Amino acid sequence: MINTQNIESARQAHRTTVLKTLEHRLEVAKSKGQNTLIAQLEAEKSYYSK
Repeated sequence: MINTQNIESARQAHRTTVLKTLEHRLEVAKSKGQNTLIAQLEAEKSYYSK
């Protein structure tokens, strides 16, 4: 039997990890002035923040 609570917990943990990674990548891109990458990462972050 599939435990939906475990699935939701894993989904939330994955989302949190993705957002944390994106935030770090954004900080690095900003420090290097990589504007195209910044725009792409911000779009991805917006997608996962929904």
